[in-house]
Amino acid sequence: MTEITEVPSPFCGVGTDDLKIQVDGVTLKVLENGCAVNTPAFEQAITDTQPRVDGQIVSLDVAVAKAVALLKNTALPVIGGCATDVNGMRGLLALADRCGAVVDNMNFTRARNNFLALQDSGWMNTTLAEVKNRCDLFVVIGADLEVVVPRFFERYIWNAESMFIEHTDQREVVYLGTAPSGSASTSPSGKAAQVLPCATEDLPDVVAVLRALVKDKPIRAESVAGINVADLQVLADKLKAAKYSVITWAAGALTYRHAELTVQTVSEMIKDINNQNTRCSGLPLAGKEGDLTANQVCGWTTGYPARTRFSRGYPEYDPFMNDTNVLIAEGEADALVWVQAFNSKSVPPVTELPTIVVGRSGMTFSKEPDVFIPVGTPGIDHVGHAYRTDNVVAIRLKKLRDSGLPSTADVLNAIDKVLREETVC
Repeated sequence: MTEITEVPSPFCGVGTDDLKIQVDGVTLKVLENGCAVNTPAFEQAITDTQPRVDGQIVSLDVAVAKAVALLKNTALPVIGGCATDVNGMRGLLALADRCGAVVDNMNFTRARNNFLALQDSGWMNTTLAEVKNRCDLFVVIGADLEVVVPRFFERYIWNAESMFIEHTDQREVVYLGTAPSGSASTSPSGKAAQVLPCATEDLPDVVAVLRALVKDKPIRAESVAGINVADLQVLADKLKAAKYSVITWAAGALTYRHAELTVQTVSEMIKDINNQNTRCSGLPLAGKEGDLTANQVCGWTTGYPARTRFSRGYPEYDPFMNDTNVLIAEGEADALVWVQAFNSKSVPPVTELPTIVVGRSGMTFSKEPDVFIPVGTPGIDHVGHAYRTDNVVAIRLKKLRDSGLPSTADVLNAIDKVLREETVC
Protein backbone atom coordinates (compact mmCIF):
# COMPACT_ATOMS: atom_id res chain seq x y z
CA MET A 1 0.00 0.00 0.00
CA THR A 2 1.39 3.38 -1.02
CA GLU A 3 0.26 7.00 -0.97
CA ILE A 4 0.86 9.32 -3.91
CA THR A 5 0.61 13.08 -3.52
CA GLU A 6 0.20 15.93 -6.01
CA VAL A 7 -1.88 13.76 -8.32
CA PRO A 8 -3.34 15.63 -11.31
CA SER A 9 -6.88 14.81 -12.43
CA PRO A 10 -8.01 14.29 -16.02
CA PHE A 11 -11.66 14.28 -14.94
CA CYS A 12 -12.60 17.73 -13.58
CA GLY A 13 -11.46 19.91 -16.49
CA VAL A 14 -9.58 22.51 -14.44
CA GLY A 15 -6.33 20.64 -13.88
CA THR A 16 -6.74 19.89 -10.18
CA ASP A 17 -3.28 18.63 -9.27
CA ASP A 18 -3.24 18.32 -5.48
CA LEU A 19 -5.03 15.03 -4.87
CA LYS A 20 -3.63 12.49 -2.43
CA ILE A 21 -4.32 8.92 -3.54
CA GLN A 22 -3.88 5.68 -1.64
CA VAL A 23 -2.92 2.77 -3.90
CA ASP A 24 -3.53 -0.78 -2.66
CA GLY A 25 -2.81 -3.14 -5.56
CA VAL A 26 -5.27 -1.98 -8.21
CA THR A 27 -7.61 -0.32 -5.68
CA LEU A 28 -7.49 3.47 -5.34
CA LYS A 29 -8.85 5.68 -2.60
CA VAL A 30 -8.85 9.48 -2.64
CA LEU A 31 -7.53 10.61 0.75
CA GLU A 32 -7.38 14.38 0.25
CA ASN A 33 -8.82 17.06 -2.03
CA GLY A 34 -11.37 14.90 -3.80
CA CYS A 35 -14.70 16.18 -5.11
CA ALA A 36 -17.97 14.91 -6.51
CA VAL A 37 -16.36 14.58 -9.95
CA ASN A 38 -12.87 13.30 -9.14
CA THR A 39 -13.40 10.90 -6.25
CA PRO A 40 -15.78 8.40 -7.94
CA ALA A 41 -13.76 8.54 -11.16
CA PHE A 42 -10.51 7.64 -9.39
CA GLU A 43 -12.06 5.06 -7.07
CA GLN A 44 -13.95 3.06 -9.71
CA ALA A 45 -13.00 -0.60 -9.49
CA ILE A 46 -11.59 -2.64 -12.36
CA THR A 47 -14.05 -5.33 -13.47
CA ASP A 48 -12.95 -6.12 -17.04
CA THR A 49 -9.35 -7.06 -17.77
CA GLN A 50 -9.66 -9.09 -20.96
CA PRO A 51 -11.09 -8.28 -24.41
CA ARG A 52 -14.31 -9.85 -25.65
CA VAL A 53 -15.45 -10.77 -29.15
CA ASP A 54 -19.16 -11.51 -29.48
CA GLY A 55 -19.30 -11.65 -25.70
CA GLN A 56 -16.57 -14.28 -25.38
CA ILE A 57 -13.24 -13.60 -23.66
CA VAL A 58 -10.32 -13.62 -26.12
CA SER A 59 -6.72 -12.45 -26.32
CA LEU A 60 -5.86 -8.91 -27.35
CA ASP A 61 -4.45 -10.17 -30.66
CA VAL A 62 -7.72 -11.94 -31.48
CA ALA A 63 -9.75 -8.84 -30.59
CA VAL A 64 -7.50 -6.64 -32.74
CA ALA A 65 -7.83 -9.08 -35.65
CA LYS A 66 -11.63 -9.03 -35.34
CA ALA A 67 -11.66 -5.23 -35.26
CA VAL A 68 -9.54 -5.15 -38.40
CA ALA A 69 -11.91 -7.59 -40.14
CA LEU A 70 -14.87 -5.34 -39.30
CA LEU A 71 -13.14 -2.18 -40.54
CA LYS A 72 -11.24 -3.53 -43.53
CA ASN A 73 -13.91 -3.10 -46.22
CA THR A 74 -16.00 -0.31 -44.73
CA ALA A 75 -17.00 2.74 -46.75
CA LEU A 76 -17.71 5.17 -43.91
CA PRO A 77 -16.94 4.01 -40.37
CA VAL A 78 -17.49 6.46 -37.52
CA ILE A 79 -15.08 6.82 -34.61
CA GLY A 80 -17.08 8.37 -31.79
CA GLY A 81 -16.52 9.16 -28.15
CA CYS A 82 -12.93 10.37 -28.64
CA ALA A 83 -12.47 10.40 -24.85
CA THR A 84 -8.78 9.76 -24.43
CA ASP A 85 -5.45 11.51 -23.91
CA VAL A 86 -3.12 13.14 -26.44
CA ASN A 87 -1.40 9.94 -27.58
CA GLY A 88 -4.71 8.09 -27.71
CA MET A 89 -6.16 10.82 -29.94
CA ARG A 90 -3.11 10.67 -32.19
CA GLY A 91 -3.67 6.95 -32.63
CA LEU A 92 -7.37 7.55 -33.25
CA LEU A 93 -6.69 10.04 -36.03
CA ALA A 94 -4.13 7.74 -37.65
CA LEU A 95 -6.72 4.96 -37.70
CA ALA A 96 -9.39 7.32 -39.05
CA ASP A 97 -7.08 8.38 -41.85
CA ARG A 98 -6.28 4.74 -42.60
CA CYS A 99 -9.89 3.59 -42.96
CA GLY A 100 -11.54 6.83 -44.14
CA ALA A 101 -13.58 7.34 -41.00
CA VAL A 102 -15.53 10.21 -39.49
CA VAL A 103 -14.10 11.45 -36.18
CA ASP A 104 -16.72 12.85 -33.82
CA ASN A 105 -16.20 13.80 -30.18
CA MET A 106 -19.23 12.87 -28.08
CA ASN A 107 -19.45 16.36 -26.49
CA PHE A 108 -19.18 18.24 -29.77
CA THR A 109 -22.87 19.05 -30.27
CA ARG A 110 -22.86 21.35 -27.25
CA ALA A 111 -19.26 22.44 -27.70
CA ARG A 112 -20.39 23.61 -31.14
CA ASN A 113 -21.93 26.61 -29.35
CA ASN A 114 -18.37 27.79 -28.71
CA PHE A 115 -16.86 26.78 -32.04
CA LEU A 116 -19.44 28.56 -34.17
CA ALA A 117 -18.96 31.79 -32.21
CA LEU A 118 -15.18 31.48 -32.34
CA GLN A 119 -15.14 30.79 -36.07
CA ASP A 120 -17.53 33.62 -36.88
CA SER A 121 -16.14 36.52 -34.87
CA GLY A 122 -13.41 35.32 -32.49
CA TRP A 123 -13.14 35.96 -28.76
CA MET A 124 -10.87 37.26 -26.00
CA ASN A 125 -10.34 34.55 -23.39
CA THR A 126 -8.08 34.12 -20.40
CA THR A 127 -6.29 31.36 -18.48
CA LEU A 128 -6.83 29.87 -15.05
CA ALA A 129 -3.62 31.52 -13.85
CA GLU A 130 -4.92 34.93 -14.90
CA VAL A 131 -8.20 34.30 -13.09
CA LYS A 132 -6.30 33.26 -9.96
CA ASN A 133 -3.95 36.25 -10.00
CA ARG A 134 -5.92 39.16 -11.52
CA CYS A 135 -9.70 38.72 -11.46
CA ASP A 136 -11.64 41.13 -9.21
CA LEU A 137 -15.14 40.57 -10.66
CA PHE A 138 -16.27 37.08 -11.66
CA VAL A 139 -19.52 36.68 -13.61
CA VAL A 140 -21.05 33.24 -14.22
CA ILE A 141 -23.58 32.98 -17.04
CA GLY A 142 -26.04 30.11 -17.27
CA ALA A 143 -24.18 27.46 -15.27
CA ASP A 144 -24.09 26.04 -11.76
CA LEU A 145 -20.34 26.15 -11.36
CA GLU A 146 -20.40 24.01 -8.23
CA VAL A 147 -21.83 21.12 -10.24
CA VAL A 148 -19.73 21.64 -13.36
CA VAL A 149 -16.43 22.23 -11.52
CA PRO A 150 -16.87 21.60 -7.76
CA ARG A 151 -13.49 23.00 -6.64
CA PHE A 152 -13.29 26.01 -8.95
CA PHE A 153 -13.90 28.67 -6.30
CA GLU A 154 -11.55 27.03 -3.82
CA ARG A 155 -8.76 26.81 -6.36
CA TYR A 156 -9.11 29.95 -8.45
CA ILE A 157 -11.29 32.54 -6.72
CA TRP A 158 -10.73 32.21 -2.96
CA ASN A 159 -7.07 31.19 -3.27
CA ALA A 160 -4.99 32.47 -0.35
CA GLU A 161 -2.22 33.96 -2.47
CA SER A 162 -2.47 36.08 -5.60
CA MET A 163 0.09 38.09 -7.54
CA PHE A 164 -2.04 41.20 -8.08
CA ILE A 165 -4.96 40.92 -5.64
CA GLU A 166 -4.12 41.73 -2.03
CA HIS A 167 -7.24 40.19 -0.48
CA THR A 168 -8.91 37.61 -2.71
CA ASP A 169 -11.96 37.32 -0.46
CA GLN A 170 -12.88 40.83 -1.61
CA ARG A 171 -13.55 39.53 -5.10
CA GLU A 172 -17.13 39.90 -6.24
CA VAL A 173 -19.10 37.01 -7.76
CA VAL A 174 -22.29 37.44 -9.79
CA TYR A 175 -24.48 34.66 -11.20
CA LEU A 176 -26.64 35.46 -14.21
CA GLY A 177 -29.31 32.84 -14.94
CA THR A 178 -28.76 29.64 -12.96
CA ALA A 179 -28.26 30.06 -9.21
CA PRO A 180 -25.48 28.18 -7.39
CA SER A 181 -26.54 24.96 -5.69
CA GLY A 182 -24.14 25.31 -2.75
CA SER A 183 -22.07 27.85 -0.85
CA ALA A 184 -18.69 27.54 -2.62
CA SER A 185 -19.21 30.95 -4.23
CA THR A 186 -19.53 32.60 -0.80
CA SER A 187 -16.29 34.36 0.13
CA PRO A 188 -14.20 33.31 3.16
CA SER A 189 -15.44 36.48 4.90
CA GLY A 190 -19.06 35.43 4.37
CA LYS A 191 -20.11 37.55 1.37
CA ALA A 192 -22.52 35.56 -0.81
CA ALA A 193 -22.61 35.76 -4.57
CA GLN A 194 -25.18 38.07 -6.13
CA VAL A 195 -27.74 36.13 -8.18
CA LEU A 196 -29.80 37.57 -11.03
CA PRO A 197 -31.97 34.53 -11.79
CA CYS A 198 -33.71 33.71 -15.03
CA ALA A 199 -34.64 30.63 -17.05
CA THR A 200 -31.82 29.28 -19.21
CA GLU A 201 -33.83 29.79 -22.40
CA ASP A 202 -34.21 33.50 -21.51
CA LEU A 203 -30.46 34.11 -21.43
CA PRO A 204 -30.31 35.38 -25.05
CA ASP A 205 -32.60 38.32 -24.15
CA VAL A 206 -30.88 39.01 -20.83
CA VAL A 207 -27.37 38.94 -22.30
CA ALA A 208 -28.43 41.13 -25.21
CA VAL A 209 -29.78 43.76 -22.82
CA LEU A 210 -26.65 43.58 -20.67
CA ARG A 211 -24.46 44.16 -23.72
CA ALA A 212 -26.59 47.12 -24.76
CA LEU A 213 -26.17 48.63 -21.29
CA VAL A 214 -22.41 48.11 -21.44
CA LYS A 215 -22.46 50.11 -24.69
CA ASP A 216 -24.60 52.84 -23.05
CA LYS A 217 -27.58 52.12 -25.30
CA PRO A 218 -31.00 53.13 -23.94
CA ILE A 219 -33.38 50.37 -22.81
CA ARG A 220 -37.04 51.28 -22.57
CA ALA A 221 -38.19 48.11 -20.80
CA GLU A 222 -38.09 48.02 -17.00
CA SER A 223 -37.40 44.28 -16.79
CA VAL A 224 -36.30 41.38 -18.96
CA ALA A 225 -37.05 37.73 -18.16
CA GLY A 226 -37.93 38.74 -14.59
CA ILE A 227 -34.69 40.69 -13.98
CA ASN A 228 -34.91 44.42 -13.38
CA VAL A 229 -33.05 46.36 -16.03
CA ALA A 230 -31.79 48.57 -13.20
CA ASP A 231 -30.01 45.54 -11.72
CA LEU A 232 -28.47 44.75 -15.09
CA GLN A 233 -27.34 48.38 -15.31
CA VAL A 234 -25.54 47.97 -11.97
CA LEU A 235 -23.80 44.85 -13.33
CA ALA A 236 -22.85 46.67 -16.54
CA ASP A 237 -21.34 49.50 -14.49
CA LYS A 238 -19.40 47.00 -12.38
CA LEU A 239 -17.98 45.35 -15.50
CA LYS A 240 -16.79 48.70 -16.80
CA ALA A 241 -15.33 49.73 -13.44
CA ALA A 242 -13.52 46.47 -12.63
CA LYS A 243 -9.77 46.22 -13.14
CA TYR A 244 -9.94 42.68 -14.53
CA SER A 245 -13.36 41.08 -14.85
CA VAL A 246 -13.86 37.52 -16.07
CA ILE A 247 -17.07 36.16 -17.58
CA THR A 248 -17.48 32.40 -17.66
CA TRP A 249 -19.99 30.03 -19.20
CA ALA A 250 -20.36 26.31 -19.95
CA ALA A 251 -21.46 25.65 -23.52
CA GLY A 252 -22.97 22.32 -22.48
CA ALA A 253 -25.38 24.08 -20.11
CA LEU A 254 -26.83 26.25 -22.90
CA THR A 255 -29.38 23.69 -24.02
CA TYR A 256 -31.54 25.78 -26.34
CA ARG A 257 -31.41 26.23 -30.11
CA HIS A 258 -28.82 28.58 -31.57
CA ALA A 259 -27.10 29.01 -28.23
CA GLU A 260 -23.96 29.88 -30.18
CA LEU A 261 -25.52 33.33 -30.67
CA THR A 262 -25.53 33.81 -26.90
CA VAL A 263 -21.86 32.85 -26.74
CA GLN A 264 -21.18 35.29 -29.54
CA THR A 265 -23.05 38.09 -27.76
CA VAL A 266 -21.04 37.45 -24.58
CA SER A 267 -17.80 37.38 -26.55
CA GLU A 268 -18.62 40.63 -28.33
CA MET A 269 -19.60 42.25 -25.02
CA ILE A 270 -16.19 41.31 -23.63
CA LYS A 271 -14.58 43.14 -26.56
CA ASP A 272 -16.82 46.16 -25.88
CA ILE A 273 -15.70 46.27 -22.24
CA ASN A 274 -12.04 46.13 -23.29
CA ASN A 275 -12.62 49.27 -25.35
CA GLN A 276 -13.45 51.22 -22.17
CA ASN A 277 -10.08 51.49 -20.40
CA THR A 278 -10.39 48.24 -18.45
CA ARG A 279 -9.71 44.55 -18.88
CA CYS A 280 -12.26 41.80 -19.33
CA SER A 281 -11.81 38.21 -20.51
CA GLY A 282 -13.91 35.14 -21.15
CA LEU A 283 -13.45 31.66 -19.72
CA PRO A 284 -15.44 28.91 -21.46
CA LEU A 285 -15.61 25.82 -19.26
CA ALA A 286 -14.87 22.41 -20.78
CA GLY A 287 -12.15 19.77 -20.66
CA LYS A 288 -14.02 16.83 -19.18
CA GLU A 289 -13.52 13.37 -20.65
CA GLY A 290 -10.93 14.58 -23.11
CA ASP A 291 -13.15 16.82 -25.24
CA LEU A 292 -10.63 19.67 -25.43
CA THR A 293 -7.82 17.17 -25.92
CA ALA A 294 -9.67 15.65 -28.87
CA ASN A 295 -10.21 19.04 -30.49
CA GLN A 296 -6.65 20.20 -29.81
CA VAL A 297 -5.01 17.14 -31.36
CA CYS A 298 -7.43 17.11 -34.27
CA GLY A 299 -6.80 20.83 -34.73
CA TRP A 300 -3.03 20.67 -34.97
CA THR A 301 -3.22 17.50 -37.11
CA THR A 302 -5.89 18.54 -39.62
CA GLY A 303 -6.64 22.22 -39.01
CA TYR A 304 -10.16 21.34 -37.85
CA PRO A 305 -11.83 20.32 -34.57
CA ALA A 306 -13.09 16.81 -33.98
CA ARG A 307 -16.09 16.51 -36.25
CA THR A 308 -14.07 15.71 -39.32
CA ARG A 309 -14.21 12.97 -41.96
CA PHE A 310 -11.39 11.35 -43.94
CA SER A 311 -13.43 9.38 -46.47
CA ARG A 312 -12.09 11.32 -49.48
CA GLY A 313 -8.47 10.98 -48.51
CA TYR A 314 -8.27 14.40 -46.85
CA PRO A 315 -9.96 15.96 -43.80
CA GLU A 316 -13.38 17.56 -44.25
CA TYR A 317 -14.98 19.43 -41.36
CA ASP A 318 -18.74 19.80 -40.92
CA PRO A 319 -20.12 20.59 -37.44
CA PHE A 320 -23.60 19.34 -38.38
CA MET A 321 -23.36 16.56 -40.97
CA ASN A 322 -20.47 14.70 -39.34
CA ASP A 323 -22.55 13.92 -36.24
CA THR A 324 -22.35 10.28 -35.13
CA ASN A 325 -26.07 10.05 -34.38
CA VAL A 326 -27.03 11.69 -37.69
CA LEU A 327 -24.78 9.39 -39.72
CA ILE A 328 -26.17 6.31 -37.98
CA ALA A 329 -29.81 7.45 -38.27
CA GLU A 330 -29.43 8.32 -41.96
CA GLY A 331 -27.81 4.97 -42.77
CA GLU A 332 -24.56 6.54 -43.98
CA ALA A 333 -22.22 4.91 -41.47
CA ASP A 334 -21.36 1.24 -41.85
CA ALA A 335 -19.35 0.65 -38.66
CA LEU A 336 -18.93 2.30 -35.26
CA VAL A 337 -15.79 2.54 -33.17
CA TRP A 338 -16.42 3.98 -29.68
CA VAL A 339 -13.41 5.27 -27.73
CA GLN A 340 -14.01 6.15 -24.06
CA ALA A 341 -11.13 5.73 -21.62
CA PHE A 342 -12.50 7.95 -18.83
CA ASN A 343 -16.15 7.18 -18.13
CA SER A 344 -17.50 3.62 -18.00
CA LYS A 345 -21.09 4.94 -18.04
CA SER A 346 -20.58 6.64 -21.40
CA VAL A 347 -21.44 3.78 -23.74
CA PRO A 348 -22.01 3.92 -27.51
CA PRO A 349 -25.43 4.45 -29.02
CA VAL A 350 -27.33 1.22 -29.63
CA THR A 351 -27.10 0.30 -33.29
CA GLU A 352 -27.18 -2.70 -35.60
CA LEU A 353 -23.89 -1.58 -37.13
CA PRO A 354 -20.72 -3.58 -36.43
CA THR A 355 -19.48 -2.00 -33.20
CA ILE A 356 -16.01 -1.89 -31.66
CA VAL A 357 -15.64 -0.42 -28.17
CA VAL A 358 -12.25 0.61 -26.83
CA GLY A 359 -13.26 1.70 -23.37
CA ARG A 360 -12.76 1.88 -19.65
CA SER A 361 -13.23 -1.27 -17.61
CA GLY A 362 -16.69 -1.62 -16.13
CA MET A 363 -18.84 -0.70 -19.11
CA THR A 364 -22.30 -2.28 -19.15
CA PHE A 365 -23.97 -2.58 -22.54
CA SER A 366 -27.64 -3.03 -23.38
CA LYS A 367 -26.34 -4.65 -26.59
CA GLU A 368 -22.96 -6.38 -26.46
CA PRO A 369 -20.59 -4.89 -29.04
CA ASP A 370 -18.88 -7.11 -31.59
CA VAL A 371 -15.56 -6.23 -29.99
CA PHE A 372 -14.89 -4.82 -26.54
CA ILE A 373 -11.31 -4.03 -25.54
CA PRO A 374 -10.91 -2.65 -22.00
CA VAL A 375 -8.14 -0.08 -21.74
CA GLY A 376 -6.37 1.78 -18.99
CA THR A 377 -7.43 5.24 -17.93
CA PRO A 378 -4.90 8.05 -18.53
CA GLY A 379 -3.76 9.44 -15.19
CA ILE A 380 -4.47 6.16 -13.41
CA ASP A 381 -3.17 3.19 -15.41
CA HIS A 382 -0.61 4.97 -17.55
CA VAL A 383 1.02 8.36 -18.00
CA GLY A 384 -0.35 10.82 -20.52
CA HIS A 385 -1.33 14.39 -21.30
CA ALA A 386 -4.76 16.04 -21.32
CA TYR A 387 -5.79 19.65 -21.97
CA ARG A 388 -7.59 21.57 -19.25
CA THR A 389 -10.44 24.06 -19.67
CA ASP A 390 -8.36 27.11 -20.63
CA ASN A 391 -6.97 25.18 -23.61
CA VAL A 392 -3.37 26.33 -23.11
CA VAL A 393 -1.96 23.81 -20.65
CA ALA A 394 -1.57 20.08 -21.23
CA ILE A 395 -1.63 18.40 -17.83
CA ARG A 396 1.01 15.73 -17.28
CA LEU A 397 -0.88 12.71 -15.99
CA LYS A 398 0.71 10.17 -13.67
CA LYS A 399 0.58 6.38 -13.60
CA LEU A 400 -0.75 5.28 -10.21
CA ARG A 401 -1.00 1.49 -10.48
CA ASP A 402 -0.05 -1.56 -12.57
CA SER A 403 -3.36 -2.84 -13.89
CA GLY A 404 -1.99 -4.63 -16.94
CA LEU A 405 -4.49 -2.83 -19.16
CA PRO A 406 -3.18 -1.42 -22.46
CA SER A 407 -3.53 2.25 -23.27
CA THR A 408 -5.96 3.52 -25.89
CA ALA A 409 -2.97 4.45 -28.06
CA ASP A 410 -1.58 0.91 -27.81
CA VAL A 411 -4.86 -0.63 -28.98
CA LEU A 412 -5.63 1.82 -31.78
CA ASN A 413 -2.06 1.73 -33.06
CA ALA A 414 -2.21 -2.09 -33.10
CA ILE A 415 -5.43 -2.03 -35.14
CA ASP A 416 -3.94 0.55 -37.49
CA LYS A 417 -0.75 -1.51 -37.94
CA VAL A 418 -2.59 -4.73 -38.84
CA LEU A 419 -4.99 -2.85 -41.10
CA ARG A 420 -2.05 -1.26 -42.91
CA GLU A 421 -0.28 -4.59 -43.32
CA GLU A 422 -3.38 -6.30 -44.68
CA THR A 423 -4.08 -3.40 -47.04
CA VAL A 424 -0.53 -3.57 -48.42
CA CYS A 425 -0.83 -7.33 -48.91
